Parts: sequence; structure tokens; C-alpha cells
Amino acid sequence: MTALTLSTAAAPGLRADAIVIGVAKGAQGPVVAPGAEAVDKAYDGRLAGVLETLGASGAEGELTKLPAPAGFKAPLVVAVGLGALPDGENAAADAGTEDGDGGDTGYDAEALRRAAGLAARALAGSRKAAFALPVDSPGAIGAISEGVLLGAYSFDTYKSDARNAGNARAKNGKAPLAEAALLGGKPRDAAHKGAVARAVAVSEELNRARDLINTPPNDLTPAAFAAIAQAAAKEHGIKVQVLDDKALVKGGYGGILGVGGGSAATPRLVKLSYKHPKATKHLAFVGKGITYDSGGISLKPAGHNETMKCDMSGAAAVFAAVVSAARLGLEVDVTGWLALAENMPSGSAVRPGDVLRMYSGKTVEVLNTDAEGRLVLADALWAASQENPDAIVDVATLTGAMMLALGSRTFGVMANDDAFRSAVHEAAEEVGEPAWPMPLPEHLRKGMESQVADIANMGERMGGGLVAGLFLREFVGEGITWAHLDIAGPAFNEGGPFGYTPKGGTGSAVRTLVRLAELTAAGDLG
Repeated sequence: MTALTLSTAAAPGLRADAIVIGVAKGAQGPVVAPGAEAVDKAYDGRLAGVLETLGASGAEGELTKLPAPAGFKAPLVVAVGLGALPDGENAAADAGTEDGDGGDTGYDAEALRRAAGLAARALAGSRKAAFALPVDSPGAIGAISEGVLLGAYSFDTYKSDARNAGNARAKNGKAPLAEAALLGGKPRDAAHKGAVARAVAVSEELNRARDLINTPPNDLTPAAFAAIAQAAAKEHGIKVQVLDDKALVKGGYGGILGVGGGSAATPRLVKLSYKHPKATKHLAFVGKGITYDSGGISLKPAGHNETMKCDMSGAAAVFAAVVSAARLGLEVDVTGWLALAENMPSGSAVRPGDVLRMYSGKTVEVLNTDAEGRLVLADALWAASQENPDAIVDVATLTGAMMLALGSRTFGVMANDDAFRSAVHEAAEEVGEPAWPMPLPEHLRKGMESQVADIANMGERMGGGLVAGLFLREFVGEGITWAHLDIAGPAFNEGGPFGYTPKGGTGSAVRTLVRLAELTAAGDLG
């Protein structure tokens, strides 16, 4: 992963392949953002005009390259758009004044994160880049660090191009940016160093989640995923328990066994337990881990199978979040449950009309085998409930209905407690993961009534994402606060990369879960 350094060096004398600066969208044209004063001075204060001549406006997602001014040791300046100027900054910018006192520039953390990610991706193949973006707080340092580390991500494990010799990762034939120097960061400042350390820990685990999501299903079976979790747990002092198919039968995990019964790759339930000696709260995270989803007997139509290796994104997010909590040493107990299975059609596959007896003892009539995620989650939710945690959060690429409702970049948040739903939503927005609170309308529960079982795994077609949430609620222990994150939209990016988000697996919800753990450890979450 890209190496990060904090530097108080001046941009002109720094040896690097490029200097990255920010440019905002002002009321009367582009405005050079704080951090780039030395670069602007070298252009005789006319850098904004030069950028405007080159077509730059400062809009988010915009990147402009231009030769560095005379006297600079770096040959290239890369200007990245930060979007609209912060509130109250337009007047100062239009009056030609500068914020030179080192005060709060007011730039949104997510804008900095996306701009840094865009630049890091564009600088693939470079040895070193200096990031002269607005830095006014440890939060800004952390956001820029995350943007660089997530934006430089590349998955090329399976490419045999000679340029990838020695398994070195490459982006379009170019190695990811090797080093990023964050100008304005103070190497001796504990808060600045802490912000970088946190960014490194979370970003490394988030990128590991992306790797898992992008790994083809012939290599990432439930057993293989479990083995990866075991290795990581051993490395970071996390207790791990893996239930294989025999143990699942003995324990009565009918949901996981039913879904995984059609595959030669047998299912697993993995429990990861991170404990801190000073913890007073306990969070449980539950992840859907369908390593490949064909739909089972209710086979998906052509055109809907190709990306179904991503159906374990929830389990990947939970795995990454637990390891992140351990690496950060958070004063909270965090248990992760990975419900792993492969949903395939065969003579031993569960059929529409079958009735499964779940781990909770409830029976479920399976009306559609492609509504399998809720079945494996139901068993894991009940298992998590037996430890009576302070809260449970499940994460799943659960329904196409949620994608229809919220699009491809926003996940839905449902909960059995309105205050907790709001807290989860706020945590997601705080870390830059778009989310939206969704209801659990009681009238939709009636559609899941079954004549032969306690509940059916399907209900009304309209509001299908909410129906799935209501189903999951049935398997949460009484009195336990619970939230459900349906990440079907943002978990896998089928379009082009943007900001720090690559094409393919995104690692959606990892940062939200980590933030929830941090808030809980600090006593700020219930």
C-alpha cells in the first residue's frame, strides 16, 4: 500500500513526481485552496486564471495537470476539484483575500477524501507525490490519508502481464503511487500521527475487504474465506471459532445449511471475538457471506449472475471492521459473525416449498431460493443474540429493491429503534458513506404469513427491501437494539471509478462499522 509521510517541507524544494493542490468552485471562477500558496506565488498569483484557461472550474471530480513553475523540483502540478467553497468563503475569495493564518479552512472531510483519492489514482506509476491540500486539523489529515490509500487501490492478482512480475500490483500496467507526502502535516504532532495511523489501519482492512469481494468464487469458497479470517485473527489477537457443515448440522443451523446444501463447497459460520480489558460495551456485527449466488433453484436470469461473487460483501465488511477495531485497540468488545455459504442449484439444493427449521427454532417456508441472504443472516442474528450484546448491526447485499429505491451509491438503514437508526445514519454520513434511514412498516409483515410454517421468506413484492428487514427482525433477540444495513447498491461498483472508489468491490460499510465501534468505546452511542 502507498506509504504516507507527514512533511513540513515547502513545495518548491520537495523532490517528487508531482505536487497535488486543491481548487474550489467559487462564485466567479476557480479558487486556489489553502495549502497551495507557494505554488500560486510561483505563478505570480495567477494560478486560478491559468487553471480557468485550461478549463478547470473547481468542481468535484475534476483533475487538471499543468507543468510546475520554474524553480520547483517536481515537474508536475495536479489540481483536483474540491467542489463548492465552504460557507462564508466565497466573499473572501471574490475579494481576492487569503486565509493565511492557518485557521480552519472549513473544507468538508469527504471532499478532501475524494480529491486525494482522485489524485492518487491518476498518479499511478509515480514514485512520490506531495499533497498540498487544505490541512487545518487532524481530521483533515485523516481524510486526505484515507483518500490516498483508498484511491491508490488496485486488484491485479489474476493478471499475468509481465509488468506484474513478482505479484506486484499494477493499475493499467502501472504500479500504484508508491509514496505520498502530506504537506502541512506535523511529523512530531501526536494528533497528526494518530490520524495517519488510524487511516492506515482502517484503509488496509477496507482494501482487504475489497480484495475478498473481487476474488473469483472458484477461489473464495466459504472454507477459503474462513481460513483467511482465521489467519487474520491469529495475527491480531482475535479469538476465532469456525463451525463447519458438521458442526452446523449438530447445532441446528437450518438456514445456513439450507442455502449451502446445493453446493459442493460446504458452508461455514465464523465467529470473530475482539475483547478489550477495559470494555464496558459489546457490539455484534453480522455479515451476509454468500460467496457466489446463482439464485439456487430460483435461478437468476442471464445478465444477473456475472457480479454475484460480490454477495459476500457484508461478511467482508464485518471481517474488516472487527480487525480494524483490534488494530486500533478500541475499548469496546466487538464480535463479528460471518455467515458463509454458496447458493447453487443441484439435486441437494433447497427447493421452493421446502420448510427449514432455523437455529432459533422457528420454521421458514422457502418460497424463493434467491431470497437466501435473509436465511443465513437469520441463523447468525440469533447466534449473536445469545450473547446479549448492547447492539447488533447486520450488513448485507440483500435486495435489488433497495437499489431501485436508493440507487447504486447509497445504502439503506433499518432498525428496531428509531434513535439507533438515526445514530447509524449519522455515523455513516460522518465517514463519507451515503446512507438513508428506511422504515419497517408493520403492515408488510402480514405478507410473510405462511400456512405451513411460522413465516415465509418472501412477502409483498412492493417494498421488498423493507420486507427483508422485517424478516430479519424476527430473528433478533428480545430487547436487543438492532440495525440492518442493505448495501446492495454501493457494495460493487459496475461503473467507472470515482473519487477514492474503484471499479469492482468497494468495501462499503466498513468505515461505518468502525465509526460505530469508536463511538461506543467513547460512550457516545447509547
